[in-house]
Amino acid sequence: MLLITRRLFCSIAVITATTLSASAQAPTPLTGNWSGNIAATDFIFHIMEPASGPKTATLDIPAQGAQGIPLQFATTSDSVYLRLPQFKAQFAGRRGTNPQQLPGEWQQNGQRFPVTLTRAAEGAVAAPRRPQTPKAPFPYLSTDISFPNAQAGIKLAGTFTVPQGKGPFPAVVLLTGSGPEDRNSTVYGHQPFAVLADYLTRRGIAVLRFDDRGVGKSEGSLVTASAADYATDAAAAMVWLRAQPSIDKKHVGLAGHSEGGTAAIMAATQKAGPDFLVLLAAPGLPGDEMIVQQVLAINRLKTQDAATLAALEKQQRQLLNIIRQNPDNEKAHALLRDLLNPTHSTDPQVVAAVNRNLVQLTSPEYRHILADEPSKTLPLVHCPVLALGGSKDIQVVGTPHLAAIEQGLKAGGNHDVTVRELPGLNHLFQTATTGSVAEYATIEETFSPTALQIIGDWVTQHTRK
Repeated sequence: MLLITRRLFCSIAVITATTLSASAQAPTPLTGNWSGNIAATDFIFHIMEPASGPKTATLDIPAQGAQGIPLQFATTSDSVYLRLPQFKAQFAGRRGTNPQQLPGEWQQNGQRFPVTLTRAAEGAVAAPRRPQTPKAPFPYLSTDISFPNAQAGIKLAGTFTVPQGKGPFPAVVLLTGSGPEDRNSTVYGHQPFAVLADYLTRRGIAVLRFDDRGVGKSEGSLVTASAADYATDAAAAMVWLRAQPSIDKKHVGLAGHSEGGTAAIMAATQKAGPDFLVLLAAPGLPGDEMIVQQVLAINRLKTQDAATLAALEKQQRQLLNIIRQNPDNEKAHALLRDLLNPTHSTDPQVVAAVNRNLVQLTSPEYRHILADEPSKTLPLVHCPVLALGGSKDIQVVGTPHLAAIEQGLKAGGNHDVTVRELPGLNHLFQTATTGSVAEYATIEETFSPTALQIIGDWVTQHTRK
């Protein structure tokens, strides 16, 4: 996701880790749904701790409309850790004598919030219905792999799906959007990249999808990374794919969603770039203009008052100008603080919220987004391109971005360009009513079948031998 995903996480940003004391209680299986109230906010943890195999956990924050946030899950004989490493946040709990409770702490913003997680009765917290999520057995080979990014000095972990039968097969690398994303692009209980990979592989196209830096089993960190760094991850993924005997080395492409599209475009300007590109809700406007249009689209769902929208636009442009004109974070923070907290409130919650925003707004990734000028990179892309957007996308507003992408590509002489705005689809390519982020979790559809078919047909057409 682009930008808004980060805002959903702003209440769980920075913490200091501590270790809880040990207990002699023997380990108890933790599989189930656990809930607790942290700083007046309900958190729901979905934990899977099988007798063998990997442990997994996700987090829902209903008040923020967030579901399925992937967590790192680790245990010792007496302790439980549920971590959001990309935000340096964690729950640290202790196994006690009561197997239905986990006493512990949520550690955040230099503070510790005592909380006891309580296991819900079986079936009390139903997982959201996601009928498109692929379920084994699969009619293709699926393997967990890792590959190096030598330039960054890290290893990235992912899943490689290959059609059965005689190859070599065309292949595509899937690139997630901004914020910490696992290989399935898990969000709100949806796994759009698992759905897309399954669809394409069933159609004879191999797919590599991987965890972002610092997420899941991938090394590295997103804290200092930008789309330019992510582009090197994409390049490393293509190198790995082209070395596989089952892959047609002349038909390896990239499919990037949102900011992943920005990374895909950057990778396509380099040597040994992709043989084709699929851009899904990718920005075509300059970064600062993209953010302004996003803010206006979000607020148009709340009001049509011209004066209110004009004031919001003015404030947003002022904020972005401060960031762009002040590369020194200390100076930028001083100016932004006055804008974000004009009354100079000393309320701890207000101060903490402002500080979180300051970190986000001056992070390397956000600065890179602001500085992005697709009009300069798109003319350098000469491979075939499919660019899709949704008419109800309020994060990367479809019409202006798609027009800018088409214009930029054709300005460089690229004539194999297909651009389509798909009616009724939101930023996640779900069939939506308003396009609001609040709908993402409530919609059962993970990925529009129409969009899937368009992608599959186009890739098949452009990878025929």
